[in-house]
Amino acid sequence: MKITQLEVDGVHLVEMEPHTDDRGFFARSFAAEEFEEHGMVPDVVHCNVSFNHHAGTLRGFHLSLPGHPESKFVRCTRGAVVDVAVDVRPDSPTYLKHVAVELTADNRAAVYLPPHVAHAYQTLTDDSEVLYMVSVPYEPGAEIGFRYDDPAFGVSWPLPVSSVSDKDAGWPGFDHDGNAAAFRAGAGT
Repeated sequence: MKITQLEVDGVHLVEMEPHTDDRGFFARSFAAEEFEEHGMVPDVVHCNVSFNHHAGTLRGFHLSLPGHPESKFVRCTRGAVVDVAVDVRPDSPTYLKHVAVELTADNRAAVYLPPHVAHAYQTLTDDSEVLYMVSVPYEPGAEIGFRYDDPAFGVSWPLPVSSVSDKDAGWPGFDHDGNAAAFRAGAGT
């Protein structure tokens, strides 16, 4: 595997290094010891799949509150998505910076997101599927989110948004309501 630190502190691109022959290829896609060497949390307690019918579908921004350190390992297993991580950790050197990575079934790349980084993705093709490996069990009371089009993040999505859930469309902006304040108050734990 090739693990590359991206522009947001703690966010890594994970690329397979295939060994090919006439049958196809073999490649490692996850290795706990290599994750640990890069400061990544290798714990996996849930694997989730998200299937999306239409290109332009947007999911996010989602994250968990401090005290619930959910890391994610995200791979597109069908179609293509642009995956975006925004650093909302107030003590981070990359606070409010974001990174966007194209994940496709063909490039087989994955993104590792450390706890408390806001995460979203947009599908680039119809019938896209995304696999999430997460480090802690889902806790509804620990989930928060921010609007996908929040100007505080400055994310330019590659396609017009064709579909977004009412929940995701209803998240507050980063500098509005108590969401960001609650997150900032407990960040770093």
